[in-house]
Amino acid sequence: MIFDTHTHYDDRRFDGDRAAVLAALKTAGIGGIAAVGADLASSKAAAGLAEQDPAFVFAPGVHPDNVLELEEIGEEAARKELSGLLARPKAAALGEIGLDYHGDWPDKPSRLLQEKWFRFQLRLLKEKDLPGIIHSRDAAADTLRIIQEEGGNALSLIMHCYGYEKELARYYLDMGHFLGIGGVVTFKNARKLKETVMYAPLSQLLLETDCPYLAPEPYRGRRNTSLYLPKVIRAIAELKQTDPETVEAVTWENALRFFRLQDDFGKERT
Repeated sequence: MIFDTHTHYDDRRFDGDRAAVLAALKTAGIGGIAAVGADLASSKAAAGLAEQDPAFVFAPGVHPDNVLELEEIGEEAARKELSGLLARPKAAALGEIGLDYHGDWPDKPSRLLQEKWFRFQLRLLKEKDLPGIIHSRDAAADTLRIIQEEGGNALSLIMHCYGYEKELARYYLDMGHFLGIGGVVTFKNARKLKETVMYAPLSQLLLETDCPYLAPEPYRGRRNTSLYLPKVIRAIAELKQTDPETVEAVTWENALRFFRLQDDFGKERT
């Protein structure tokens, strides 16, 4: 079975056919799905999806582009909101959290503000003894520094949509963390990611879509869904010189281990 460790099925692009898409996953071998939050509203929607479908777990968290909502309510209220979500059934991680230095617009949170709330959420996941899902874009050095300062190998993390060089990946792999690999690995110009996948142990790779974003070739530019993950699996298998069945089986076990799920999770989907 396939485990998609990063989805946003609450996104409005699924409003017209969400039920049909999720039903199709059940018959396509998608046995596990993580619904991931980007702000408080989407985190609550992710919790709802997880509570309705046995194949789902969820991860509440606030993306670095959205930390102004935490700044507005303050640390006490932020802790209460996130802790409440983490106490709900099927909360399996905290995320996506991190740093995003890409782009600039009037309400783009400053780097200092992003760091403040990144550390806040890292400390919360340590307190709750949960794994974390890390977003990092154009912020390689600061992301690594903060993770090292906040616990390093004492944490359990997915580096979501990993896009940096294999030399940086070595630090995360040596700390025991996972790399999230999605549709970008199928792109012709994804040289850095392909080199990283060849370098990294299969035991530390996880499948993800980030749907509705980052659909693999030949669907690039379209709405992404977990139904396209076999394309990612085949790309990884070619790079690792193994068969797709091995990639599917190992990444499934990796996801169960990361999210701390029982071996029979997803069996009802078969």
